[in-house]
Amino acid sequence: MTSGSADFGAGSGDGTRAVRAGLPEPVKNEPTLPGPVFAAHFHLPGDPTGPYTYGRDENPTWTLLERAIGELEAPGQDGVETLAFPSGMAAISAVLFSQLRAGDIVVLPDDGYQVLPLVREQLTAYGIEVRTAPTGGDAQLEVLDGAKLLWIETPSNPGLDVCDVRRLAEAARARGALVAVDNTLATPLGQRPLELGADFSVASGTKMLTGHGDILLGYVTARDASLMAPVRRWRKIVGAIPGPMEAWLAHRSLATLQLRADRQSANALTIAEALRGRPEVTGLRYPGLPDDPSYKIASQQMRRFGCVVSFTLPTRARADRFLDALLLVDDATSFGGVRSTAERRGRWGGDAVAEGFIRFSAGAEDPEDLVADVLRALDESAD
Repeated sequence: MTSGSADFGAGSGDGTRAVRAGLPEPVKNEPTLPGPVFAAHFHLPGDPTGPYTYGRDENPTWTLLERAIGELEAPGQDGVETLAFPSGMAAISAVLFSQLRAGDIVVLPDDGYQVLPLVREQLTAYGIEVRTAPTGGDAQLEVLDGAKLLWIETPSNPGLDVCDVRRLAEAARARGALVAVDNTLATPLGQRPLELGADFSVASGTKMLTGHGDILLGYVTARDASLMAPVRRWRKIVGAIPGPMEAWLAHRSLATLQLRADRQSANALTIAEALRGRPEVTGLRYPGLPDDPSYKIASQQMRRFGCVVSFTLPTRARADRFLDALLLVDDATSFGGVRSTAERRGRWGGDAVAEGFIRFSAGAEDPEDLVADVLRALDESAD
């Protein structure tokens, strides 16, 4: 979907944009947000012209959602194109496998999402050289020479390291490399990768973007139509399309994104501050803490610091007891939902974390209740 950003008037804030993004022009007696269009085919007499021909290619419900996401990722920018996918991994795969060929070099973070090692194996099997480096300290710069594509994940999941997107994007551009940023944890209300110099902003909409833990979704946004054409072709070839109901639910959920992001980010900071004084807690990370190693860079490129806090308890057993003792926080994977969740991340494998490492996702509960629950669970889980 190619679209200029909607004009909501000068000085439009995040809340105004979130509740109005992607809405069609008002039509008397029609809904402000039309319901999902369930169609495999459309009336198509004569030559196949017009936007909607077959359900694998385009759908009116996707169109509105893609327009909305583009308006959030690059407000006020013309020519922004967004493509929706049925999951974040579908979106990630679409960029990687549409842009890279045998003999190319790609740079990935070695501390990113736990499925990236599987992606690395597949890329290598296709004859693509994969280099990795940590997110922190802009370490990917050291292995960038000769690369076709730099993949950035900032803040990283689950360790919450942050890299300087502007610096990395400028270095990549000087070397002729493309830059894709996984913006899942930050959301467009936390940072806008395209404004920081990235070619692609990619995310899982399953997380905070939609925020209710009830749909899987992904998307890719870029300004350059020539870069998006192969991504669109990849989506068509593999059939990685979202269902219209999921797309409609996602668009509906965007209206509360600013409200949720503000509350959840504030709750995450409150939880992080409460954990600072606990002797059993080590490795506490939250980019919004002024003494966090990532704070300086994060505060320069992020407008909100996200809902995820990470920390480590002394042992696996202590972490499991802590999770069992929580009453308001669900032991569940993923993050970004209005209901707080936490998990011992090491149970999955694939992440270089200690056995007692906890990834905590702050929801929209009252902060006093959350803090009380977390501190009580720490006390009850003590040896």
